[in-house]
Amino acid sequence: MVSKTHKHHVQGKIAPQYDVVVNANSNGDVCTINNPLPVVNVGSSNNIDLAAGLLTGHSHINKFGFNPAVGTGFEIVSDQSVVAQPYPTTAVTISLISSATTNDAGLNISIQGLDANYAIQEETVTLNAGGSFTTTNTYLRVFRAIVNSTNQGNITIQYNTDPTSIADVIPSDAGQTLMAVYTVPAGKTAYLIKFQGNVEKDTGTIFRLRCRPFGGQFSVKGQYGTFGSSVTYDYPVPLVITEKTDIEIQVKANGTTGAGAIFDLILVDN
Repeated sequence: MVSKTHKHHVQGKIAPQYDVVVNANSNGDVCTINNPLPVVNVGSSNNIDLAAGLLTGHSHINKFGFNPAVGTGFEIVSDQSVVAQPYPTTAVTISLISSATTNDAGLNISIQGLDANYAIQEETVTLNAGGSFTTTNTYLRVFRAIVNSTNQGNITIQYNTDPTSIADVIPSDAGQTLMAVYTVPAGKTAYLIKFQGNVEKDTGTIFRLRCRPFGGQFSVKGQYGTFGSSVTYDYPVPLVITEKTDIEIQVKANGTTGAGAIFDLILVDN
């Protein structure tokens, strides 16, 4: 962005005169409602620049999950089919365990999450000869894990080696986690621009978006119903989500079915 200052002279007026400051883009074109600043236009013509990381201080997060066995009570949209997602209160180590044991030995897995200060943390680990690994780094949140090759077994991701505190599972042959869960990193503000849910069978299904601000409680920020078809909501004015907020998508159905959900965020540096 460039600012330009011009003297504006009104015909027939001697004094006072006024300085007028206008904003212009990098090409020197004055910004108007039809030629807005790039930050205003994020989500439309600048999507490619955003995806390519060319907009300083901005990034895109696409989260998606799938629950293969949704019941009549609300569950997290993830491969675990659990009622509640674990959220550690202190940073702990992460254990990865493959059900295929030695058949998945040597797999490299990228773990993405947040450290003790809610800062983004990512590392790549290698499963040992028995098909497992425990990190040295500690995490408050894990919201994605990606395998560099084909995983033959289901890879369970545990907080603090605790089999009752599972962040998620990488299904066999999936290559990554399927979890519609995210936590906004420290120093960032998230802007929710899109939600989509889909269901495998013709049955009444309800999705809901829940957020928990840092130090607060979960509350519903959006609820969407459907019967056997996709439901999509594009936010004409993005939903603002503050740093360190936990975000999760839940789902329930009238009968057992599979269901998936996707949401898109733009992260902006504070």
